Order: sequence, then C-alpha cells, then structure tokens
Amino acid sequence: MIVLPMPGSERFGQLGRDLGLTSGLVQVHRFPDGEGRVRLTGAIQGDDVAMVAGLAQPDDKLVSLLFAAATARDLGAVSVGLVAPYLPYMRQDRRFRAGEGVSARYFCRLLSVAFDWVVTVDPHLHRIGTLDELFTIPAEAVHAAPLLAEWIERNVRTPLVIGPDAESLQWAGAIARLTGAPHAVLAKRRAGDRRVEITLPDLTAYAGYQPVLVDDVISSGETLAAAVRALRAAGWPAPICLAVHPVFAGGAEDVLAAAGAAAVVTCNTIVHPTAVLDVQGLLAAAVTRRRPPLSGPVPPRLAGSGAA
Repeated sequence: MIVLPMPGSERFGQLGRDLGLTSGLVQVHRFPDGEGRVRLTGAIQGDDVAMVAGLAQPDDKLVSLLFAAATARDLGAVSVGLVAPYLPYMRQDRRFRAGEGVSARYFCRLLSVAFDWVVTVDPHLHRIGTLDELFTIPAEAVHAAPLLAEWIERNVRTPLVIGPDAESLQWAGAIARLTGAPHAVLAKRRAGDRRVEITLPDLTAYAGYQPVLVDDVISSGETLAAAVRALRAAGWPAPICLAVHPVFAGGAEDVLAAAGAAAVVTCNTIVHPTAVLDVQGLLAAAVTRRRPPLSGPVPPRLAGSGAA
C-alpha cells in the first residue's frame, strides 16, 4: 500500500511511516482560469492506495480529490481508499424544509463511486445511525473520546463532563465513562445559525467540580459560548472546552474567549492552534484494518483496470 496525502494534508504522511508503508504526494497545479491538473508521485502500478485528505472547506478540494482517485486507478492502482480525518457535509442529513437537498447522502454517494473504502474520525451523525446508511463501500469511523479523556485525566481535577446539547450526549457519555467522571447534558434551543439559548439542569450535586464542555465540532462556536455564559452566570468556574474537530468558522475563537472559556482543546483533524491532540495513531490502526491480503484476487469492480 502507498499513502498519498492531498495538498494541505502532508502532515498525515506520518501515517505511512508509522505503518512501514511507502508515501508519495498528490500535486495539484492551478491554471490561470482556476482549473486544476493532478499529478501523483510514487509507484502506483499494482499497489493499493490510501489517499489522505483534510476536507474542511470541501468545495475547494473535492474536484481535485476525485481527479486524484481517478488518476490513481488510471495509473494501475489495485484499490483506492480515502482517509478523511474530518468528514464534511454531515449536518444536512434530512430534508428540513420543502425543496432542500440531503447533502450528507449526496456527498457520501460521490465518495462511494470514487473510492473503495473510507476511514474518518467521529463524523457528525445524529439522525443517521452509522456510516453504512450513507456509503455503499466499507466506511469506518474511529473515535477520539480516548484522546479527550486522557487529556482530562492529565489536566483536570474533579471534572464534570458536560454536553452542551442533546446531540453531544454520545461524546459526553463516552468521555465520562473513560474518566470515571460524572456527566450532564444541557438543553439547547437554536434560533438561527448564530443564535443559541442554553438551559441548565440542576447541577447542585456537583458543586466544586470543574466543568468541561465537550462536543464533536466547533463551527461558529455559539453553542459552546452560550453554554459557557450560562455556567458562568450560575456561578461555575470558567469552563474548559474540548472538541474533536476545530472547524472554527469566522471569529469562533473570539466568541469563546469573550464568553469566558478557560481553555479550548481540539484534535488535529483540521489544522488549528488549539489542535494539540493527535489522531494519527487512531487513523493508522484503521488503515491497517483496511489493508488487503498480500495476495489474492482483484476485486470485481476493479478487474481490468490498468495504466493509461
């Protein structure tokens, strides 16, 4: 297997070294009119390929990624998999209003055509149970809860793990079980993309604990900021905010700082100053599980592919 990081994801080339695999590069040249040309470096013929792509702000990256996968097949790759530390387009998982598209399904359908398998970290799934409902190829989600739990154990005395809304219960519960800490979930009412109201449950039993807010994604930062403000107004110490994916849409860091967060810690699924927790070990283990046998029949869908 050869590991090919897309431009901007070169830091994940370490995956290949960790697994004792060859690493190459995907080069994308931009013409003056904005179109791109893809070139792969490394021996592709007869190999299985794992492409690594950071897919925050995906509209700028998707075409090059699809072309890179197609190029790998043209150059004789036996199979082409995708390692996407952050999987975008998961929030629109149903039709909320008449006429809307269900982008989660469309996006995964595109990837299912281009790739033979997908590995990602904690996708933003809520009304959809598993990735198998979205992909027609093998798709694995690895979980960063152990990394967040380890950070809490090293850095926080008497933590109270808090999910800012019902959707975050799965992460708050998992981290609480790993740390042995109590956990609670707040109630959220969203009035718009950047308007959130938070209601606290009765937390008097946890007086003296350090609140640690956990979520899968920080995008606008408004949900966590509203939770921080509500906790501070109720007399709690400045909460620590932990999340898996540091999307941080315009000004989110300032929103959290202004709300009074004590610290913000995230994983390096996306490049960001808060991304201090390394998911490469989780991804490397998942890629190992996807490596095919050293010999065997070519999968039917790939039979007859070869260098062009």
